Amino acid sequence: MKPTTKPGSRPLEWVKSSYSGNNGNCVEAAVLPGGGRALRDSKDRTGPMLTFSADEFRAFIAGASAGEFGQQ
Repeated sequence: MKPTTKPGSRPLEWVKSSYSGNNGNCVEAAVLPGGGRALRDSKDRTGPMLTFSADEFRAFIAGASAGEFGQQ
């Protein structure tokens, strides 16, 4: 089962990484119309979501891959 939320007229298909454990500390992602992405906390499925245009999300992935954000 993949939970959905309706930000507009079409439901989003939310997925989480296969690397996520069962501890509940996960981020879920959904593809937005137009190619952007939405992210949310898996513990709060009705809570806020972050949305990114396709270009913003590509820049984020490139930065993360290049180590721009460091490790915590």
